[in-house]
Amino acid sequence: MNALGLLRLTTGHRRGLALAVTATLVASGLGLLQPQLLRTAVDSAVSVPWPVIAAMAALFAVQACVDGVGLFLLERTGERVVLGVRRRLVARLLRLRMAEFDEQRLGDLMSRVSVDTTVLREVVSTASVQLITGTLTGAGTVVLMLLVDPVLFAWVMTTVVVAAVVVYSLVGRLRTAGEQMQRGVGEMTAELERALGALRTVRACRAEEREEELIGQRAEQACAAGVRAARITSVMSPAVELALRGSLLVVLLVGGTRVARDAASVGDLMAFLLYATYLIIPFTSVLQGIGLLQKGMGALSRVAEVQELPVEDLSGTTPPPDDALSLEFRDVWFRYRDRPVLRGVSFTVEPRSHVALVGLSGAGKSTAFALVERFHEPNSGAVLANGTDIRQFSTHEWRGRIALVDQDCPVLNGTLRDNLRYAAPDTTDHDLREVLELANLGELVRRLPAGLDTPLGERGRALSGGERQRVALARALLTRPDLLLLDEPTAHLDPVNEQALHRAIRYAAQECALLVIAHRLSTIREADRIVVLHAGKVIAQGRHEELLAINDFYGSLVAGELLQERDSFDTETSPGWR
Repeated sequence: MNALGLLRLTTGHRRGLALAVTATLVASGLGLLQPQLLRTAVDSAVSVPWPVIAAMAALFAVQACVDGVGLFLLERTGERVVLGVRRRLVARLLRLRMAEFDEQRLGDLMSRVSVDTTVLREVVSTASVQLITGTLTGAGTVVLMLLVDPVLFAWVMTTVVVAAVVVYSLVGRLRTAGEQMQRGVGEMTAELERALGALRTVRACRAEEREEELIGQRAEQACAAGVRAARITSVMSPAVELALRGSLLVVLLVGGTRVARDAASVGDLMAFLLYATYLIIPFTSVLQGIGLLQKGMGALSRVAEVQELPVEDLSGTTPPPDDALSLEFRDVWFRYRDRPVLRGVSFTVEPRSHVALVGLSGAGKSTAFALVERFHEPNSGAVLANGTDIRQFSTHEWRGRIALVDQDCPVLNGTLRDNLRYAAPDTTDHDLREVLELANLGELVRRLPAGLDTPLGERGRALSGGERQRVALARALLTRPDLLLLDEPTAHLDPVNEQALHRAIRYAAQECALLVIAHRLSTIREADRIVVLHAGKVIAQGRHEELLAINDFYGSLVAGELLQERDSFDTETSPGWR
């Protein structure tokens, strides 16, 4: 990734950037006129040259105004450029293939959206101007110094060249150290996000000190990279400062001698001295701009990595608007990396039927759901909807026909109403009341301080596990899906709410096809057909009584209480809402 990549970021903003650079250059040009006025005043004045002083004051005022306008334009352009980068990154992350999240650290990806884009803003709003205006202003200053006194200029350039060689030799190392520091910050953010996301588990396991140590190690790695960058800068800065101070001493020593010998006037010396002082600003600006540019290269490289990650293919046809939808797994094989998960799985879910998937953990039940949702694609075989491979459908349109109640029952930060209407924002109040009754959420709504408009907190932690599960079910039912996927829907429910769930399941089975991952016999017995998965294979299908009679493995699941009559359930809620 080179400077062209940074230049592409300014696409659509170059007019604003050009205006900002122009204003800054005009301000710098006005500053370069001031020593000439001083030179004229000193060499020709017998008394106080009030017109020249007034002209210099006017130049100062105009320069300050123009410089302020340029600074505002720069900052505004930088913010808009970063806004565009962040929006593109967010759009990319939300559409990445699910497999990419198995490879990437979530916190690190978040760091690229926040930390790395902030560095890019500094490059656009600061480094670009420092490099452009610093270079042009420096060039103009050099020309004027040559015109004033070429001999003095030769002496000054000797010290400047030495500093330039030192800076050039360290620039590459500074970029590497900056990139390492940003990666370290990304890893630290990833570890912190992991720990905070499971904070209850961390505290319950008394693992605060271990997590603190692990996150601290990542912070130390970022710190070490920052120290390496500081070490390089600590060599560069004194070299530059020495060159600049040396230049001023040379000007005073050599210039004073030339004035004493009448080889130059006092006005010439003062003008040259001012230009030597002015040269410090563009020279320092270029140096800082180079440092920021190197950091920006590292940040841009990390941002570009995200832009190159593969996203879901949203192309395809619209599923036909059939009243009934059937689902078929036809000889489906799938593996995560090198681990086989599904091995030739075949089964069918008929329209408006209720099919239960049962088996030990790791048998492939949740993977089957992931394939139906097209979070992953089969390695071979096909998942068919009404006889058509679902890969031919637009992913967006296909997901509009189905609904998923995930095992984790995620609840988003927002109100209860926001969560219920998340998949169906145009839902009417009548439909909302209907699903609230089906999911047995009426009592919860009455208990909440602001009813449906009560904020549920980060990840819905103001709700119990059972309440989150019922909210997720109600959210799915509001979409009126043609196929409803329920992943262990009774895992957190007490007996009363389990009965409400069974009513909702019976209602859903009359409206759509229903595929359920179940561990409770009370849920399994209601299924029209049970599909038994073991080690990624379908080993039996049938109703509960049939399977008990013909399949020993299913019988062992029941006899060994791996399919339980009643799981433990969660009735905890916020005490303030009881």
